[in-house]
Amino acid sequence: MCVHLAFQYETATQALNYLAGKSGGTLNKLKALKLIFFADRYHVRKYGRPVTCDEYLAMQYGPVASSVKDIAEMSSFLDAKVATYAKHFIKPVNKNFFRSVAAVDTDQLSQTDIEALDFAWNNFGAYGEFELAELTHAYPEWKRHESALKHVANVRMDYLDFLDDPPADCDPCFSLTAGDKEVVADMLKEKSEIARLMLG
Repeated sequence: MCVHLAFQYETATQALNYLAGKSGGTLNKLKALKLIFFADRYHVRKYGRPVTCDEYLAMQYGPVASSVKDIAEMSSFLDAKVATYAKHFIKPVNKNFFRSVAAVDTDQLSQTDIEALDFAWNNFGAYGEFELAELTHAYPEWKRHESALKHVANVRMDYLDFLDDPPADCDPCFSLTAGDKEVVADMLKEKSEIARLMLG
């Protein structure tokens, strides 16, 4: 079973906005996407859901939350409703950077979302974007697709793989026992089924 969740575009926009604020108002897009990954990994493992509920793709520079990427660059792929909302809060500076243009709407971020974003910033915010990309390559949810990425641009990832532990020298983004992993996996599967029913 592959976990599919309902993307939370308001939360994703505010997560990018929040991280940009941590960086002084402007943030590198690649760095932001890696920090979002670490926040989602932490939140999945500790609370049984990601912050963004986005679809993840394994790509050359590591895991990418696909719709979050579209928001960060105001891609033409964005749904008009999502683009209209996001433009109130963030704006691309150029191909590589975006900036905050309004205060974070904290109503769209739960306390645990903020906890996860702070975890990502406090533990990984000092790294540059390419250092972060290299770091993410050690995590099993990306590593399992490494050979396939020699032949294709991206591969769909599964949130259940976020429960696997990285090598010992990598931060697991919240430690779990084997029993914890079973509980969290069941939570993810249940949320996936609810999303499937709601989305038809």
